[in-house]
Amino acid sequence: MSAPDYGCAFSLWRDQTPAWRAYTHHPFVEGLRTGSLPRANFLHYLRQDYIFLIHFARAWALAAAKGETLAEIQAASATVQALAHVEMPLHVQICAREGIDAAALEATEEAPANVAYTRYVLESGYSGGFLDLMAALAPCVLGYGEIGLRLKGSGGPYADWINTYAGHDYQGLCRDVGTLIDGALLHRLGPDWASLPRAGHLSQRFATATRLEVGFWQMGLDLR
Repeated sequence: MSAPDYGCAFSLWRDQTPAWRAYTHHPFVEGLRTGSLPRANFLHYLRQDYIFLIHFARAWALAAAKGETLAEIQAASATVQALAHVEMPLHVQICAREGIDAAALEATEEAPANVAYTRYVLESGYSGGFLDLMAALAPCVLGYGEIGLRLKGSGGPYADWINTYAGHDYQGLCRDVGTLIDGALLHRLGPDWASLPRAGHLSQRFATATRLEVGFWQMGLDLR
C-alpha cells in the first residue's frame, strides 16, 4: 500500500528505510491478518508490549521535557496520558481474560529484543534533542497505524487488535503525531530541512528504530 498521510517527514523517512516492508509485513503481522498466529505467541507479545509501553510512556514524558513550544508539550503529555490510561489498561484487560493477572503481567521478564529497542529510543532522547526522540518514536506510532489500515477488515481472532489500530481514534493520533513532527522540523530547521545533513541523521534514527521493530515482531514469533 502507499504511505498513509501522516505528514511529510513520515513519507520521506519511510521511503528511505529498507526494512520498512519487513516491519509492516512481518510474518507475525501476517499471522494477525490471517488469524493463524498461535494464541501463545500473541500473549507473549502482549506481555512484552506491556513492558515496552512503560518505557514508551517514559520516552514521551521525556519528549514533553524536551519540547520547546506549548503544542509540543501538550502533544507529548497527551500521549503519555493515552498510554497510561487507555492502551496499557487494555493490555491488562486482555491478559486478564486469558488468565494472566496484573501481578503476573507486571512480573514479566523483559526480553532482550525489548531491552534493545526501548533503551535505544530512550537514549535517542537522552543524548539528542526533541527531533531525535521523535524520529526514534515514529516507527512504532505510525507503523502500527499503517499496519492497522492494511489489515482492516481481516476479521478472525485478532480483529479487536486490528480494529484498535485501524480505528478513528488511533488514526487521528497518527495524523497528529505526523503534524507534530513536521512542525518540530520546521520550527528548528526551517522550510528546507529535508535538504540539510541533519535530515539524514534523523532518517537513520528512524531506520534503526524500524529494524528494532522487526526484531520485536520476531521476538513474538520465536516465543523465547
